[in-house]
Amino acid sequence: MKTMQKFALSAVAVAMLGLGGCSGMSAQDKNTAIGAGVGAVGGNILTGGSAAGTIGGAAVGGVIGHEINK
Repeated sequence: MKTMQKFALSAVAVAMLGLGGCSGMSAQDKNTAIGAGVGAVGGNILTGGSAAGTIGGAAVGGVIGHEINK
């Protein structure tokens, strides 16, 4: 379980660094991308590494991130 948590934290760090190159994105687009990334990591951790949990988490997180500024 510790390995999954370290992987998840690393994935979030890489995603945040990658978003630095997206300066042309709108605030809503950035929120969608961040929400999808955080949701994917959360879904992965909560389901013990299940691909379906990761994809489901990304979808839910992306929708929440997209709707935040509306």
